[in-house]
Amino acid sequence: MKHLDHLELRLSNERMRLSRATSAGEREIRSVWVLQLEKEVQGEREFLKTQDGIELTDDEILRELMS
Repeated sequence: MKHLDHLELRLSNERMRLSRATSAGEREIRSVWVLQLEKEVQGEREFLKTQDGIELTDDEILRELMS
């Protein structure tokens, strides 16, 4: 599973938890977490895009980071 897939799953789970939050304090903190995860997902999508708009695999990313 790609890193982006993990982030999107975490975001989905956190959105579900936010929808089930029972107190104002819990809703507030979970809203912040959802916003942070949305930014992280967007950043990861932008990072993975190549000039052709094709996403890199995890192995390709590691090769790029290690070179």
